Amino acid sequence: MLTIHVAEASPETALLVDGAHLAAVGPFDDLVAVRPEARVRRWPGILTPGLLNPYAPELLEGAYHPDPREAEEFGTQPITGPRAQEIFRADPARRGASARRGVQRMLAHGTVAVAGELRGRAAVDAVRRAGLAVGRRPEALPGRPSFSPVPLVLLPRLAPGGPARFAVFDVPDRATLVRLGASTCVATVIDGRLVHRRR
Repeated sequence: MLTIHVAEASPETALLVDGAHLAAVGPFDDLVAVRPEARVRRWPGILTPGLLNPYAPELLEGAYHPDPREAEEFGTQPITGPRAQEIFRADPARRGASARRGVQRMLAHGTVAVAGELRGRAAVDAVRRAGLAVGRRPEALPGRPSFSPVPLVLLPRLAPGGPARFAVFDVPDRATLVRLGASTCVATVIDGRLVHRRR
């Protein structure tokens, strides 16, 4: 099914998605004129190529992401350092579920690609199942491990024929995205699939 994605603050970069690929990139009015039968998804903010998070090992293997049912025991935020390793040693089966929850957090921050060498099967499987692309880790890493690293690493421009892999952030422009960070994400699309949508 053909779908046009358009964000209020960036109507000049609307996307016509055909399955897992981009059929066209351009002004919203032009895409609707060419393919009036396409379903339209309207978003607040700006539409971008999505983010590369270079901290995959630190976030998916070095941190424990508690299940919401464990909030009383572990809280709701990722646990790092020796305490995370103690949790994994006590119950190695927790690695897989933790990695999947970590990937969900990444998707909720507009991440469509990760970098860094993953050594454990649980994290590799979680990344593969989500459809996250795997890229090269920058030589100079931005800041410290975070779901919203500073500075944000945006992927190259979206182009017709390329993968339908992008994110939408509820901000008026890229400068505000840089200032407020990736927690402003309202939607993440990978291979044409809506893998995250803020409710």
